[in-house]
Parts: sequence; C-alpha cells; structure tokens
Amino acid sequence: MLAGGGRATLLQIAHPGVAAGVYDHSDFAERPLDRLRTTMSYIFGVLFGTVDEGRAISRAVAGMHRRVTGPGYHADDPDLQVWVNATLYDTAILLYQRIFGPLSPAELDECFHQYAVLATSIGCPEDAWPADRATFGAYWQHTVTTLQVSDQAREIAAALMRPTNIPAVLRPAKPLNRLVTIGLLPEPIRAGFGYTWSPGRQRILDAFLATTKVVYPRLPLRLRDTVKDYYLDDLRRRLARRRNPRTAGGR
Repeated sequence: MLAGGGRATLLQIAHPGVAAGVYDHSDFAERPLDRLRTTMSYIFGVLFGTVDEGRAISRAVAGMHRRVTGPGYHADDPDLQVWVNATLYDTAILLYQRIFGPLSPAELDECFHQYAVLATSIGCPEDAWPADRATFGAYWQHTVTTLQVSDQAREIAAALMRPTNIPAVLRPAKPLNRLVTIGLLPEPIRAGFGYTWSPGRQRILDAFLATTKVVYPRLPLRLRDTVKDYYLDDLRRRLARRRNPRTAGGR
C-alpha cells in the first residue's frame, strides 16, 4: 500500500467529490507525513489491530469525515466511500500480484470481501460495496472511463507529485514515486491529469517492478512487516495517551 499510495490517492481525487473535499478541508500539502500516518493507521488498525483498536480508529476517522462537507459533496456519501475503498483494493491487488504472482480465484474472492471492512467500518452501508468481483469489475471499468478530472484534482496532484515539506532523507525517492504513481494509473485517469507516458518510462517501471519481485518476497517477514508494526505501535501509543493522559506525561 505504501508503494501504491500515490496511485490510490490520485485515483481517489480523480472523483470530483473527493477532490472538492480534499481541496477545501485537507492540509496534506503542509503535512504530508501526518496525512500518511492517519491513512496508514486506519488501514493497519482496522485490518491488523484488535477489534477495539479497529473500532477506535474507525470512530476517529468517521468523526473527521463528518466535518468534511461542502457544496455538492460530503465525506459520508456512500458513493464516495465506495470509490475510495475501491482504489485501495484495486491498488493492493494490482501490486500484490505484480510482486508475488497471481492469486487464485478463491483467494481473490476472499480478499475482495475482506476489503469491504475498510468502507463499512466508517459507516458505508454493507450493500453499497459491490456484491462480487464481477460486479466490481464492471463498476471499476465504468468509473475510470467516465470520471472527469477537475482542476482542483490537478492542483492537488501537482502538490502531491512534488512535495516540499518532507524530510531530506525521503527526497531522493520522489522521482521513483512519481514514476510508479503515474505509470500504474489507468490510461483514462492518467490522461485526465494531463500526464504523459512513453515506452521508455514503461520499461523503467517494468524493470523496477521485476527487481522488486525478485528481492522483496525474499526479505525476512519481520523486515517486511516493519511499516505495519510501526504504524500499529504508533496507533497504540496514541490510544493509550487518550485513555491515560496523565500517565502519558505530555509526550
């Protein structure tokens, strides 16, 4: 999800309703790592945390969403919730199979149904999520070919693709992030943002993913779980401070 985070985000803001909410209410450009922490804490907390941890972070995210409302949009809109979740699911499946190989139909079905929890945990009606993968496929194809990327979305994307307020140690990775993000976008969405693509860039992206396919699955599981463990530990520390503000010592 970290590798595909840029793709998922651009797909999300390609929806005019999501773009408007982000444009009016988010401070992602000034605090990109804080925005990343919120997203990762929610995903890992719901999927890998305890039931209580998942409920706590879900309540927090739902509370933030209730404040995101404006002309023609509100974050509690099931259509927007389904689309945001769809981008997370499609990105995860795309990258997982590029790196680890194809999943069986049964595994794909199981993953598809489990991913619904990321939407339903923050109030999306269960019946709003497509009933099966075939229904999802039709929904996905229709959406990516009909969305009209707004000027607001393009402005947000420009800030995301060339962030300035990030630690110096992360700056060398910006070109790779742009390559992966733009290269993995569906062509209609890529064109909507005004990005160009070329066979040469495709070869570089394919080479990067091929190298990752060789290296990443062979890394120790503990190392591969580092990001997940970091964000879960961070979530647990913050929840503990909420429960026991005096013992937290103001850290």
